Amino acid sequence: MAHLAGERKSVAMKIYVLYENPDWLPPLVRELDRAGLPHEEWFIQTGHFDLDSEPPEGIFLNRMSPSSHTRGHIESVDYNRELIAWLEGYGRRVINGSRAFALEISKVRQYAALQRAGIRTPHTIAVSGYGEELKIAARKMPLPFITKHNRGGKGLGVQLFRSLDAFDLYVDSADFEVPRDHITLLQEYVEPAEPFITRVEIVDGEFLYAIKSDTSKGFQLCPAERCETGDAFCPTADAVPTGADRQNLFELRQGFDDPILDQYISFMRENEIDLAGIEFIEDRFGHKITYDVNGTTNYSPGVEEKHGLNGMVAVARFLTREQEKASDRSLTRTY
Repeated sequence: MAHLAGERKSVAMKIYVLYENPDWLPPLVRELDRAGLPHEEWFIQTGHFDLDSEPPEGIFLNRMSPSSHTRGHIESVDYNRELIAWLEGYGRRVINGSRAFALEISKVRQYAALQRAGIRTPHTIAVSGYGEELKIAARKMPLPFITKHNRGGKGLGVQLFRSLDAFDLYVDSADFEVPRDHITLLQEYVEPAEPFITRVEIVDGEFLYAIKSDTSKGFQLCPAERCETGDAFCPTADAVPTGADRQNLFELRQGFDDPILDQYISFMRENEIDLAGIEFIEDRFGHKITYDVNGTTNYSPGVEEKHGLNGMVAVARFLTREQEKASDRSLTRTY
């Protein structure tokens, strides 16, 4: 039966959260509930989907972390990538969809995209292979340099080397960490002008705020309250701070207003990144060197509480706008 024009009603689209780390969900879920957004959590590890079956209507928020394998979720990243392709194939709106996720799980792709946008990144050599292959590549790097994993997160594989002898011993030892995608990065060690990095939070083209993270005690600097595993190598200290000490590592960078913000917003728009925390370090020459784009961004509860900020409120508002757009598109298709 045909509906009369006056009977047309917008149906609230459900928010589907694609995730693998439950510790990161409570702040998001709290704000979704406060905003009255219907939502459903999809834990992504193993499972199945029929390519010929249509996904549910809704908005899909990608919260998959490239470090999921460190929590025993070995299948999650690969499964999530294919699931997003299925969703987008049926025209579903995925926040931080396939293009953004391709950068999330590859620092090589991140740096290439940042460089195309005119944003400075650290000098980096990508190495596929182990042992001798790594040693050969290391001879092309000025000292000191660091190692890190191409599919990173949690400071995976981060070690600082001031001599080639020390590096050679490491790659031949049982301590060498094999990257999930078998690609190790050798990267210049940027000597900071001051011992901190800056993380810029952006949602839907809007700059929220910037925080400073103290690097004097290491580089495992996820601001989330529950990121307290303490299992990443720290090149400047023997232990990773936890609890209140960890939150004390972060403070608001008040009054931050720099041309790099416009560069970041343009970069995100060009690469279809809807929300991210972007990190840079400033060297002694005043250069801002960007080294990480984190689409599964978390917000520091200590900083937010102290300054009356709430990043997840901005995320919920963004999802509300996307929900309204998707509902309007659904009505257009129906009528």
